[in-house]
Amino acid sequence: MKTTIDIASNILKRSKDLARHEHVTLRALVEEGLDLVLEQRGARRKVRLKPVTFRGRGLAREYRHGGWTKIREAAYEGRGG
Repeated sequence: MKTTIDIASNILKRSKDLARHEHVTLRALVEEGLDLVLEQRGARRKVRLKPVTFRGRGLAREYRHGGWTKIREAAYEGRGG
């Protein structure tokens, strides 16, 4: 697929020099660079969080059916407001 992009002249010159030195096309060099960036940034997004568990039997009986409102009220009880 063809596309047009603007590249800073110093980056373009260095890229052409490298492509010539390595006997590859500028296209191959650009594709390799984009592939590396996409792979690195994709890897950063794949963060797996380890589940946090506690010993016990879950919420205390008085909070099991109260929802977050009841839990939040208990957490802030006696703190003003």
